[in-house]
Amino acid sequence: MTWRTTGGKDQIVNRKKIRFVAGPWGGSGGASWDDGVYSGVREIILVYDTCIDSIRVIYDKHGKIVKGEKHGGVGGSKMAEIKLQLPDEYLVGVSGHYGPVINSGTPVITSISFTSNKRTFGPYGVESGTPFVFSSDGAEKIVGFKGRSGWFLDEIGLYLAPAKRPSGLYYRVQQTLKNLVH
Repeated sequence: MTWRTTGGKDQIVNRKKIRFVAGPWGGSGGASWDDGVYSGVREIILVYDTCIDSIRVIYDKHGKIVKGEKHGGVGGSKMAEIKLQLPDEYLVGVSGHYGPVINSGTPVITSISFTSNKRTFGPYGVESGTPFVFSSDGAEKIVGFKGRSGWFLDEIGLYLAPAKRPSGLYYRVQQTLKNLVH
C-alpha cells in the first residue's frame, strides 16, 4: 500500500490498514471527538456564518447508514447539506482556513470546502486566517473525521483508506478516454 501524504500513524481497523494522515488543522479549544472509520461518507451537514459552527457527518458502513454526532455549537445562520452519490462519488480532499473569530481567541475553523472525485462543495464560512489543504489524487478516500469542538468547530482531521478502483470494461474505457484527453 502506498500513501502519497506524510505524517500520521498506521492503524489496523476491521482488518484493514487505515492511516490517519491528514491534519489536524485548527485550534486547541473545545473537547476532542472521533467519529471513527467507515466505508465512506454519504452526507455532511454544516452550520456556519463567520466560521463553522457545527458539522455532522453521515457515513456509509458497507451499505448501512451511520449517523455521526453533531460536533460544535448551536449558532450559525446558514446551513449546507452536501450529499455524495455513493459508490461512484467519494471525498478526496478538504481545504479551508482557521483562525480566531474573537480578538485573541483560540483558532477555530473559519472556512471549509470539500472535494469529491467528481465535484467541489464550498467554500462555507469566511476565508480568513491560516489556510490548510489536503488533496488526494483519488487513490485514497476520506472515510472518517476527528477533531475538537465546543461553541464552534475548533479543529478537524481525517481518516483515509484506499479508494477501490473500478474494474472491467468500464475501467478500461474510462482510462482510455482519460489518456486521450491528456
